[in-house]
Amino acid sequence: MSTSGHVAAIDLGATSGRVMLGAVGPNSLELHAVGRFPNQPVRTINGLHWDLLALYRGAVDGLRAAVAEAPDVASIGVDSWAVDYALLRDGRMLGTPFHYRDERTAAGVEAVHAVTPFEELYRRNGLQFLPFNTVYQLAAERDGGMLSLADTMLLVPDLIAYFLTGEAVAERTNASTTGLVDVITHAWDTELAERLQLPASVLPRLVDPGERIGSTLGYVNDGIGAISPIDVVAVGSHDTASAVVAVPMRAETAAYISCGTWGLVGLELEQPVLTDAARQANFTNEGGVDSRVRFLHNVMGLWLLSESIREWERAGESVELTELLAAAASVTAPVAVFDANDPRFMAPGDMPARIAEWCREHDQPVPSTQAEFARSIIESLAEAFGDAVRTAAELSGRTVETIHMVGGGALNELLCQRTADRAGLPVLAGPVEATAIGNVLVQARTQGFAGGDLESLRDLVATAFAPRRYDPKA
Repeated sequence: MSTSGHVAAIDLGATSGRVMLGAVGPNSLELHAVGRFPNQPVRTINGLHWDLLALYRGAVDGLRAAVAEAPDVASIGVDSWAVDYALLRDGRMLGTPFHYRDERTAAGVEAVHAVTPFEELYRRNGLQFLPFNTVYQLAAERDGGMLSLADTMLLVPDLIAYFLTGEAVAERTNASTTGLVDVITHAWDTELAERLQLPASVLPRLVDPGERIGSTLGYVNDGIGAISPIDVVAVGSHDTASAVVAVPMRAETAAYISCGTWGLVGLELEQPVLTDAARQANFTNEGGVDSRVRFLHNVMGLWLLSESIREWERAGESVELTELLAAAASVTAPVAVFDANDPRFMAPGDMPARIAEWCREHDQPVPSTQAEFARSIIESLAEAFGDAVRTAAELSGRTVETIHMVGGGALNELLCQRTADRAGLPVLAGPVEATAIGNVLVQARTQGFAGGDLESLRDLVATAFAPRRYDPKA
């Protein structure tokens, strides 16, 4: 095993992207951002889209900074959100990828369930129902005529890797979110694809985290200032898969919450849970690194707060997040605890108005100030998080004694404390950059800078990024 080395992580989130430079050795782990850039979706005449070329440009700029600082960068890994994709023909994108919050997916849901009921889908793919799962999006593409023009479908991180290497593959943890991967065999379910009249020929070769995808192409080397080609390594390219690698769990009695735009709440298991009860509770079985299962439930997450802030700013009001959270912590009057997973909160728009609408419909007190709205959001998220942890434990037969909060939510002291209070369990908060850390660690293990199983990698995380503990209060 080498003493240490550098790797670069491209980490794309729903609101921003970053390139992180990691330095890893057998007993050391450090990383810092060398590039940050916004992720600004674009609405056009035919819907809401991701600006993938702008994200790729930001990634290249960040890689150039990484190579300038550490010319010995051994590899690059890419992770992003799940389910969204680009269609290609002869290596060229057929239009700009749709955003999962685009409204077109409803027709795809009806088309898929008319052929294969959800109960059967769950037995085959183990996924919770989310109207934007890739299988529904592809059904919409099929009926719109675009799918017949494509010869390849690449999920977002696989698309970035393709731009870097020219190799078209599908990383398995992210592919597991499409609805077209068999939850038992972890292979493409081509029989299901053909039944749904989705051409299996567009599904690329599957690779596992830790596999080498290829090397950076000449034009990429020129753009990032690399003297020689750099390996591009598959990581847990679904950002939650990478984040879970970096959850410093030391026991099977721990649950995790990867909290950012979404709150992903669940357990790491060895085998999927495919019971009727799990399906009815809308729990998902997604692929994890080293063939682990991420048994979890999606909660709307800090999207509720960030979209509220955007609405206030659109109205000309000034909002500073630290001050807003301090004011929310000072609210003493009872606030509404609403259903954070109500579908009305999915699309961009006036979130405070929608929350107020829900409160009026359910005879709950309507928040009247920004602080009350923020407190209501945090209380509602904490309640949803606690419920999801309890349900995960019941469905899996596990006993949960600790909750780990990673991602941006780990910085939100009020959210961490209220989650501990409402769950009745201690919350260990951090690391914040869990996704990038997990990305870096999988690469480092491939390069020989770190070794061992996931537990060994997590021990490295726990030493480098000691979590903050929040005990439940009465």
